[in-house]
Amino acid sequence: MTLEFEGMAKDHPGWRPDKLRAQREKHGLTLEQAGAQLRDVAERERFEGVPAANPSTLWQHEQGEVYPGKHYRRAYCLLYRSSEPELGFRDPLPGEATQFDLTPPAAGSVGANVAAVERAILQIAPGTIAADQRMLQQRFMDAWRRRHTGGDPNQPVVVLVGGYAGSGKSEYARFLTHMTGWPLLDKDPITRPLVERLLVALGGDPNDRHTALYREQVRPVEYDALMAAAYANIDCGISTVLTAPFLAEMTNAAWMQRLTNYCARRGVDVAPIWVHCDLESMREHIVLRSAARDSWKLARWDEYAATVDTETRPTVPHLVVDNRLGAAISLADQARYALNEVVYT
Repeated sequence: MTLEFEGMAKDHPGWRPDKLRAQREKHGLTLEQAGAQLRDVAERERFEGVPAANPSTLWQHEQGEVYPGKHYRRAYCLLYRSSEPELGFRDPLPGEATQFDLTPPAAGSVGANVAAVERAILQIAPGTIAADQRMLQQRFMDAWRRRHTGGDPNQPVVVLVGGYAGSGKSEYARFLTHMTGWPLLDKDPITRPLVERLLVALGGDPNDRHTALYREQVRPVEYDALMAAAYANIDCGISTVLTAPFLAEMTNAAWMQRLTNYCARRGVDVAPIWVHCDLESMREHIVLRSAARDSWKLARWDEYAATVDTETRPTVPHLVVDNRLGAAISLADQARYALNEVVYT
């Protein structure tokens, strides 16, 4: 082991590059073949961080010269049908599911990879004693089955997916939408044009997300716009997935009660989900997405990180998805990939 690798390994506990090479050889792939298949996976899943996947890059990964970035790791996991711990990228989290031995999909069989869907759904855990994760897990499974076979015995539900910037909440919300067919309302694409023009009109920076100007005059309007779109679906009795940080909202019992009361009068349930993540994974995700609105965070990372409490939780009954080290998104990738195989077969 070189001194260079020893230094990098300290930054990535559990990194074992030899496991990645063993997986490639187990699948009978050359470096060139593995690179071509990685590019196919990245294109299919719209991973933007696998631009070339050339043999020299893969060789550096397998030799421990370069630690694979987030999108490379996700693509490797899908290509080799393995988890990050199985591929030697890191140590497993306590109780983390690391085996992805899926049933080969049969032509026309939706149920062939049902285990992958169930495994991804079962990661939703109660964040409080009063939270009923089994209800929401069953709701997701019923919606998935309804999407393919018809029939849903449940009343509509509004799912709030919250968490800090870079926690993976948008990716997880997209997975839920992909699986259930419920519409997705994501705060950033819905409100960003409004927010940027309003900030400029008020004499501010269009990428500001940290000053009093944004917090006091723009953020309330931003969330009002998001919730107005949500209420339109609620009024129509449509199950909907909402994703935004919801840092102030999900920790405000009065705000949550108003939403719950509004929904209850229309026969709609409310299910808050908090995406729990670690600071380093958040930073990696923020760097990769290269959004202008994140420039202040990255330029003053230590200052920003001091405002992030990774143990923050909603003050109302809620559910938790543990996405530390990208564990939850890895499961969501596997389930979505399995469902795509059923469609494409």
